[in-house]
Amino acid sequence: MTVLESTRTATTDIEDRVPLDALGSREIGFAIPETYNASAILFDNLDRGRGGHMAVIGPGGSRTYAQLCAEASRFGNALLGAGLTQGDRILLFLDDSPAYPAALFGAIRAGLVPLLINTLTPPELLNFYLKDSSSRVAIADAAFAARFDDVACAETALERLVVVNGAAPEDSPVPVQTAEAFLQGVSDSLAPAPTGRNDMAFWQYSSGSTGRPKGIVHLQHDMAYTALSFGRHVLDLQPGDICFSVPKIFFAYGLGNSLTFPFSVGATSVLLPGQPRPAAVFEAIATCRPTHFFGLPTLYTAMTSAPEAATADLSSLKLCLSAAEVLANEVAEAWRALSGHDIIEGLGSTEVLHIYLSNTREARRPGAAGLRVPGYEVAIRDPDGNDVPDGEQGVLWVRGDSNAPFYWNRPDKTADAMRGDGWIYTGDRMRRDADGFYYFLGRADEFVKVSGQWVYPLEVELCLADHPELRECAVLAVEMADRRMTLHAFVTAEDPGADRAALADRLKRHVKATLLPYKYPRSVIFLDHLPKTGTGKIDRQALLAIDLDDHDVF
Repeated sequence: MTVLESTRTATTDIEDRVPLDALGSREIGFAIPETYNASAILFDNLDRGRGGHMAVIGPGGSRTYAQLCAEASRFGNALLGAGLTQGDRILLFLDDSPAYPAALFGAIRAGLVPLLINTLTPPELLNFYLKDSSSRVAIADAAFAARFDDVACAETALERLVVVNGAAPEDSPVPVQTAEAFLQGVSDSLAPAPTGRNDMAFWQYSSGSTGRPKGIVHLQHDMAYTALSFGRHVLDLQPGDICFSVPKIFFAYGLGNSLTFPFSVGATSVLLPGQPRPAAVFEAIATCRPTHFFGLPTLYTAMTSAPEAATADLSSLKLCLSAAEVLANEVAEAWRALSGHDIIEGLGSTEVLHIYLSNTREARRPGAAGLRVPGYEVAIRDPDGNDVPDGEQGVLWVRGDSNAPFYWNRPDKTADAMRGDGWIYTGDRMRRDADGFYYFLGRADEFVKVSGQWVYPLEVELCLADHPELRECAVLAVEMADRRMTLHAFVTAEDPGADRAALADRLKRHVKATLLPYKYPRSVIFLDHLPKTGTGKIDRQALLAIDLDDHDVF
């Protein structure tokens, strides 16, 4: 049964028996039967006659839908041939190349449960993931395969390491083979495993910034739900469109952008392996001609400041999107001047799988996370769980059929976040205006007292981000030796040669004049660049670990 097509026009792809409504978390009607396998998102394109259409393109290689389905089938068959059975987990440690969707959808089609792991993960954390999931097989890019060392593999269930896009390492504590050897002689046809729509499909892990990471479990129908909600209502992709997500596939935002949404309508995805430096991103845009571009605020900042921006060809772009961090107005304006496009900003989470608040082409408000995406219920509530009126602050709760049902092996964290009746407590402090736009105000646990008065660091950060002399900034609350809290602003200047002492003074005065005097950052720390996580966000934990004696502090 085809389930990922739209009833709106004949040019998109959901059959009429899939009813779609305009509002609410239960309003996207599912025609998904009890027996359903999420690999249909890829493989249904064969039934639609799109086997010869390009599924993925890019520096790492290209595949038609027929080629990618055949490769996915070989991966699924080989994994079953290795002795895995339905429900077994496998760990994916892959860069963005055709091997990623092949291994991912092949595993899901075989009834296995892949883990999408950040490729910056060190061996110690890999060891935790392997133990937590009891994964018996891992598939890794050759560039990362050495990470599976004695530390990573110690006391785990790992039996086999399969290496793609290169040679296998000579020294490995577990049996290792190349993908070519693993897939040799394996059938390129595979029927979907008889999984239920509510069976586990794949896991992703939280960042672990407040403790050890949590395994976020997603179900077979979750990808389909995001395609019918955000994909249909915000992106409105057509088969001829080309998506380019700079955030990697292991990131929930990147998974939807690179695979779920384009595959659900037979469009094409650009996959860019390696570090997404501005020069490489501009080159991929010029070569692959994407229509839909997905980034992060830090990426847009880097691209507008890069020397390649002066000669960049961005004429193919039709829609530009951002998520994961708050988008400063200055960054949005710089991108509009460069590309001619507004950035459509949204807010989502790994627990919900993708974006549930978003601006749109037709309704956009600078500084807002956006409107509720059809298919999700959202509420702003006080600490007692009561809804708050428009204009007042509270914590955001969200409910939709793509919500993760639990964290693996973490009943305490599950109880904290999954509050019953399908609702997730996000911990995001928000307010809603009278027109239904939501504004992110920081995390509920980031409210700190400075000089005896309460301050939200994000408020100060957004104030500084609009200052024309700054390229990037992050404001963090830091505990001093006497247990009092203070605010540190970590910044990079637009002009590296600027008088930093004078600039720091201007920044402090800017915050005092724009907000309230007590909210100014007591220290301004200048860096050549702000550290980033594997998903392109500012790495705030790395900032807290910086030795201030090595930097200019004013």
